[in-house]
Amino acid sequence: MPRSASRARALRALELARQSASAREPLEFVAQLCEAQARAREELQAAAAWSGSLARDGSRLLEPLRPVAACIAEQSLEELHSYWSGETSGADGFVARSLLSPYVELLRELEIAPDRPRAAGQCPFCGGAALLALRRGGASGEGAARSLLCALCGLEWGIPRIRCPVCDEAEPARLPVFSAAEYPAARVEACETCRRYFKSLELGSASRLLPEVDDLASLALDLWAQEQGFTREPNLAGL
Repeated sequence: MPRSASRARALRALELARQSASAREPLEFVAQLCEAQARAREELQAAAAWSGSLARDGSRLLEPLRPVAACIAEQSLEELHSYWSGETSGADGFVARSLLSPYVELLRELEIAPDRPRAAGQCPFCGGAALLALRRGGASGEGAARSLLCALCGLEWGIPRIRCPVCDEAEPARLPVFSAAEYPAARVEACETCRRYFKSLELGSASRLLPEVDDLASLALDLWAQEQGFTREPNLAGL
């Protein structure tokens, strides 16, 4: 069986944890979480056919998801439904998102659309919130292709280069970008209209980055953005 995306994330998180004293603790947590998600994914894949409906599949998810639940928190099916229906999101939905991610990643691989709401700026496949913005083809932003990475299923989809994915603000003066010399591949792309921001990572053709894990190596940018009153979808460590 090929190595799952979750196991690759776990290995990358451990690698980065050895290199970063300031981010070691959240990276080690993410390594444990991703390894648990990888074990859950293997159990889900070995089970019978899935429908893409949480109402039908939900009762069969509990046993495969036990490794994830043991890593973060016990979670009731009612709370999963609350996240699934869009009633909870952001920090309030982090635990449910972590539990459901192996299931929804598998649904995407099987091309079974989840029966959950989708809104503008959210993943076109599963309705999940965007975790990160990704750039290819220009570190300065000039000519760079821009996309979003789903926090729930891992889908990447293209977006306009100068536009807020959350509120559709397109006035450049209201879309400030912040960076720091010590994190050359990362920057904060903020919106002064809705006060949301995305961590944006530059991906070169030979990049070894796993964006959802490498996101944690520049936590100082998140702390700065949040001190300025901007918010984002929680990263893999729930921050």
